[in-house]
Amino acid sequence: MPTVAEIADYFENRVPVRLKSDFDNAGLLVGITVAEVKRVLVALDITDDVISEAISFGAELIVSHHPVFFELKSITDSDSVGRKAVRLLTNKISAICLHTNLDSVGGGVNDVLMSKLGGRVTGVLLPAGEYPDGIPYGIGRTGKLPAPVPFERFAETVKSALKTTCLKCHNAGRDVEYIACCGGSGGDELDAAVKAGCDTYVTSDIKYHRFLYAKEYGINLIDGDHFSTENVVIPVISGMLREAFRDLDVKISETHKQTAVFC
Repeated sequence: MPTVAEIADYFENRVPVRLKSDFDNAGLLVGITVAEVKRVLVALDITDDVISEAISFGAELIVSHHPVFFELKSITDSDSVGRKAVRLLTNKISAICLHTNLDSVGGGVNDVLMSKLGGRVTGVLLPAGEYPDGIPYGIGRTGKLPAPVPFERFAETVKSALKTTCLKCHNAGRDVEYIACCGGSGGDELDAAVKAGCDTYVTSDIKYHRFLYAKEYGINLIDGDHFSTENVVIPVISGMLREAFRDLDVKISETHKQTAVFC
């Protein structure tokens, strides 16, 4: 069976921490490096419910997208973040978190999201650098649909593909063909989507004034929910683990779901 350190090294080779944003925290954040791993739970977030699920499953490791903590100066049971770290270690569970490095890397969150939207990736929305072969990496993607579709039909496709309960939209009255996407909070990147010549931008956590800007810019805008625009990558992480470590028992969290939204 692989150790926590060996699985962490695997992800470092595939999803390097150096690709993360400056504010971020990624990699092996809670770890018993020499511990052997038989069972892994994969989830978007490490919540109290996810930790309980990992304990019930008998997991030695949780792999998540969002970090279990960003800035931690002490670990005590006096606050919610510290309690989670204490609970993980008490139950001999490690945590590997793949956040903005997984957003940026090829085959990560934004490539998967573009595929779910039915588009072919044509570029990186916010290039941050290049691989040795000259291919760019970074946050967000631009893409193209096989053929133009009416906005209403595309919105239904988004809702179904992301399995989200609700969308917030601005319909600029344009057919959808040249699209941009950014998993998670990407409202501030609307200008980049406009500059790239996109007719439609899909992201989440969009603030009120960004919808006003979308109207002024004449661009379709869809808020597909933070959980839903990023959770699409969880089966990919699970598949990576199963392919690389065939003896592992890998489970996708059943308790962590989209926060209820009624429309």
